[in-house]
Amino acid sequence: MKVAKLLFAGGNWISERNDDELDDHKVQLILGYGCRNILENPDFFDIIKTKFPNAEIALCSSSGEIFCNEVFDETVTVTAIEFFSAQIKTQQIDINDFQNSYEAGKAVIGNLPHENLRWVFVLSDGSKVNGSQLVKGLNEGRPEGVLISGGLAGDSDRFEKTVVGLNEAPVSNKIVAIGFYGHTLKLSHASFGGWESFGLERTVTKSQNNILVEIDNKNALDLYKSYLGKYAEELPSSALLFPLSLKIDEDSAPVVRTILSINEKNNMMIFAGDLPEGSHVRFMKANLDRLIDAANDAANACLQMNPDPKLGIIVSCVGRKMVLGERVAEEVEIVRDVLGENTFLNGFYSYGEISPVKPFGDCALHNQTITITTVNEIR
Repeated sequence: MKVAKLLFAGGNWISERNDDELDDHKVQLILGYGCRNILENPDFFDIIKTKFPNAEIALCSSSGEIFCNEVFDETVTVTAIEFFSAQIKTQQIDINDFQNSYEAGKAVIGNLPHENLRWVFVLSDGSKVNGSQLVKGLNEGRPEGVLISGGLAGDSDRFEKTVVGLNEAPVSNKIVAIGFYGHTLKLSHASFGGWESFGLERTVTKSQNNILVEIDNKNALDLYKSYLGKYAEELPSSALLFPLSLKIDEDSAPVVRTILSINEKNNMMIFAGDLPEGSHVRFMKANLDRLIDAANDAANACLQMNPDPKLGIIVSCVGRKMVLGERVAEEVEIVRDVLGENTFLNGFYSYGEISPVKPFGDCALHNQTITITTVNEIR
């Protein structure tokens, strides 16, 4: 497995790392994440296609780009990959062709051949897709033991629209799935949040998909404001500091749910993922040191499963980026310290992260987490 990384900004390639002396014409896969305004320009796709004429090209808008151990904005980070014997297959669908995000998820993984499939990396529109329903569909079609990871496209902190594309300039409403095949692949994954839970565990008593109305038969927004205290005056921006921990049932592992907006008129809260009635929630608060420690925990968990990773793909939440502020690069730096200089790091800040909770189990939609997938090829 050979890997090279490039960074594009201001109309030019401004940085490149190609320790493996990868031949552009032998590249099988391009993963590119970056500024929507750059990606939407057809000229940029032509630049990549000209440089890597034989590659499958997957592009996704982001809320920040990870290149080496730094975080950039208004750029595009590109990773070029050549495998020794492993193979890839790709699929792209338009969500408008399906009744809902669940059916779209089933279709995009169902269209991939399943024989010798080891890993599916998913890049999805982050504005039009219900991420919770998407992962349900992905899990419905997932062969036993196949890893599914990826993320929902971002759009900086604008939240206007997101774009994804396979072998074309990215547009809205697309979902891309890349299947990785072969027993030579060595994989690992991890997802950690680092948020501190506080208060009692409560039950969701009235909700519809990602709209939360009542907790313990009390209005959720009123209850939420009572916990926020002085921060209630700064809603909705202060909501990033106080996500919810969600457990679907007693036996499930908790995931984090970010508040996207509040509806004062109807006294409702809108989240970045579903909160089913009967599920259990706890309030959470930010501790910057613990958020960065979570990156360390995720990297170490990956290293235990895959001690010599060639490539590490980080998908972290835009909410973490906004909360960490000037310290955001620290979570990438600590992943670099753990995985080592020989591991190529890439990734992006997203509107939702896709990764299993249990090792190589069903994938889940996460918010406010850092997820890492590592891959190497054993010859």
